[in-house]
This record gives sequence, C-alpha cells and structure tokens, in this order.
Amino acid sequence: MEARTLIPLPSPVVDAAFGSRVRLEGDRIVVDRLVLHDPALAAFLGERPADDRDAIVERALRIGLIALQDAGVTVNVDVVRSEFEKLVRQTESVNEKAAQTLEQTLRLNFADGDGRLPRTLEQFLGDRGALRSMVDELFDETKRDSAIGRIGRMLERYFDGDASKLAVLLDPTRLNSPMHQFRQEMSAGFKALEERLVAIEAAAAARGAERARSTAKGVDFEDLLEAMLGDIARGAGDLLDRTGTEAGAVMKSKKGDFVLTVDTRVARGCDLRVVVEAKDRPLSMRAIRDELREARENRGAAVGLIVFTPAHAPAGVAPFAVFGDDVYCVVDPEAPDPATLEAAVKLARLLALASLAEHEVDVDAAAIATALTAVREQLELVRTLKSQLTSISNATKAVWSGLDTMRSNILARVAEAEAEIRAAKVA
Repeated sequence: MEARTLIPLPSPVVDAAFGSRVRLEGDRIVVDRLVLHDPALAAFLGERPADDRDAIVERALRIGLIALQDAGVTVNVDVVRSEFEKLVRQTESVNEKAAQTLEQTLRLNFADGDGRLPRTLEQFLGDRGALRSMVDELFDETKRDSAIGRIGRMLERYFDGDASKLAVLLDPTRLNSPMHQFRQEMSAGFKALEERLVAIEAAAAARGAERARSTAKGVDFEDLLEAMLGDIARGAGDLLDRTGTEAGAVMKSKKGDFVLTVDTRVARGCDLRVVVEAKDRPLSMRAIRDELREARENRGAAVGLIVFTPAHAPAGVAPFAVFGDDVYCVVDPEAPDPATLEAAVKLARLLALASLAEHEVDVDAAAIATALTAVREQLELVRTLKSQLTSISNATKAVWSGLDTMRSNILARVAEAEAEIRAAKVA
C-alpha cells in the first residue's frame, strides 16, 4: 500500500501571517491550508464532481476525528472494566461474610430443637405447653368455674326443666306468661267467631224462609241479577239482553233468562254468547245439566252460567264452580257480592273464548287454557276449605281468611287471562 504523508504547513514561527493550522471558534473547527499528498486519494477525489469535493473532504475529516474519539473511549472502557471487576470481587467477599453471619443468626433462632423460636413455640403450643393447659382448664366439664361449666349452668337456667325461663314464657297456664294472654285472646276470638257464625246462619235461614213464602221471589231475583249483570257487561264492553219471556231457537222454548254477548273486538268478530239462568228453586244435578244444555241450544250460546240462591244451591258450588263447560254460581239476594258474580261471568267468558279455538279463530288458546287450569285449582282449594266448615263449632277465622284469599287468587288468574287476550288482540 502506498504511504500517505501529510505535507506540513509552514511553522507559525516561519510564517506567522497564517496563524495556527488548526484553531477552535466556539463549536467550529477551522483548518488553514491543509495539504494532503496521496495520489490514490487525489485520484478518488478527482473522479468526483468539482461541486461535491468540498463536502467529501469535510465528511472525511469528520469521520477521522470520530474514529480517534472512539479509540480514546475504548481505552477508558478498559479502565472501567478493570475497576468494576475489582469492585465485584470486593462485593463477593462482603456478601460471603454477610451470608455466613446470616446463617449463624438463622441457626441460632430457627434451628430444630436448639433454636429460640422452636423452643418458644414448644413452651406455648406443645403437648404440655401453656396454651394446652389453658384450653384444658377453660373447657373442663368437671369444673364449675370453667367456661363450659358456666355455659351449661346458663343453659339449664333458661331451657332445662319446668322452672326454666323458656318454660315460664311458653306456658299458657301461668298468669304472667305472654302465652297466657294470647290464649285468652284466642279463646275470646273463637267465641266471638262462633257467635257470629251462628247469627249469620240463623239470619240466612230466616231470610230463606221468608223469601220462600214470597210469591214474587223469582222475579225479584232476576231483577237483582239484571242490575248486577248490566254493570258487569258495561264494564267489559259486552251486551246484555233479558230473554226470559222470549222464545228462542228451540220451538216454544223460553230457556235462558239472560244472554250476554261478548264484545266483538274480544271475540275476533264472532257472535259469542253466554246464556245465564237464574234459579231460586231446588233442582237435581241432572236437571240442571239438561236445563243448561237446552238453554245454550235455545240462545245459541257457547257457555252456560247458572246462578243459585244460597237456599237452593247444590252442595259444593258456593261461591262458584266450573262443571264441564258451564259455570255454577251462588248469589245471596239479601247480601249480594258483586265480586263473586263478576268472577263467575269472567270465567264463563273465558270458557266461551276458549271454544273459539275449535273454529280456528285467532286466540291465544294456550294462555286461556293455562288460566282456566289455575282457576280450577283455586276452586278445588275453595271446596277443600268449605268442607272444613261442616261444623260451626269447629270453624276458625283462618278458614274464612283462606276463602277470601282463594277468591282473590281466582280474580287475579282471570285478570291475567284477560290481559293475555288483550295482548293477543293488539298483536
């Protein structure tokens, strides 16, 4: 390789007019009259455009200075590495001494058997330790002063024997016990209830006997039902006709005292009818079924509703019941309950609407069937509770409350079914 030599500039002493060859002006490096004798580099620079030569020479000078700077840093890195290795050796020595000291301390405090902590734990938690002794003494059943002994005496005082506080509180025969006052209140309540039931039964019997002697009792009962059915029909948007004096579809037959025509919007445009029979005279179950069948045929009705007075109602139908496709109801003329008749009418309307499914009319038959099943279950509960009232002396207030609850449940089920029908109509 050809040697490259720098042609030195004139010495400042020889040529002081040019000053130093290299000088610094702030962040700038100024080189005066630098001459580099190197044919190869001269040829390389000669191949470049004249406009690029200044930038190339400047970049070459910058690269050279950076290389010299890196060489100096390398020397400094070697010194740092040597010092770091020395520091590491010192640290390892110190750590080794610290580890030995820590090991001695751990053995002194935690060694098996001889350590301070195992000895201390054995004194408190061992088989013969202080904790075991304290627990044995605390729960010793043979000592009256132990905790378990004190608990036993306290429980005996409150719960053991006739003289315990619990026995005193729950004994209804003791004058100062809360149960004694409750017993007196219950006895007075049952006695008042028995007197009330006897009075109600006597009044009902008297009213029935008086009305049985009346010659206009049938007309009076139909007039009462007409007013009550009219209110129910207006509230539901239905039409009510009194047809007891008019012949129907069957020749010369006047069966069917009232005809309730269901609102056409609910019946999907169909002519849906419920025939109502008012009965204030005794009939056998077979005669009732035959009369309702003839009334349905005579008035073109889908469902029959028969309303009895209490004195002439068959057993087990009060306040109302469902037999097949007919509804039986009991209304007392002396104390009519509109809610009972309204529930019976709504049941009859539901049965009539359920019959539309057989004619492929768009109704929610599943919802109606579910509602009717729930109603029948509630009616069965009513009949069960009514059977408990065969003896007035054994009747209780709870049974009457149960009857009221059952009736409320029936009305709620009917309302749910009607809501389903309205929802289906809107859809």
